[in-house]
Amino acid sequence: MLKKVDHIGIAVPDIEQALKFWAEGLNIEVTHREEVASQKVKTAFLPVGETNVELLEPTSEESPIAKAIAKRGPGIHHLCFQVDDINAALEHLKEQGVTLINPEPVPGAHGMLVAFVHPKSTGGILIELSQKA
Repeated sequence: MLKKVDHIGIAVPDIEQALKFWAEGLNIEVTHREEVASQKVKTAFLPVGETNVELLEPTSEESPIAKAIAKRGPGIHHLCFQVDDINAALEHLKEQGVTLINPEPVPGAHGMLVAFVHPKSTGGILIELSQKA
């Protein structure tokens, strides 16, 4: 079901400030920036091998990232796995009794289809599944 670790999402209050460490300090090139209106975030992607670090800055107080930062502070927000068939993956998880935040895929960054699995079902880690659209 899982192809690879696609990215590690990191919640930050200010992408430009965070890039001083991630891009400049670690000398990682930013390869993609995007605002994802449906998630109320700005993103910056920095590849490390086949996996990306995704910095996430909230664009609204109602953003899930703003709420995560308010509750837990900045830091790792989620782990994303790429799948070939997100609908089949979600159906399998439903059959296993897994709690889903998104029972159906929604648009994500890079034009991907994404869905989140609730941390209650994963041992405390927010999991994102993504599929190339």
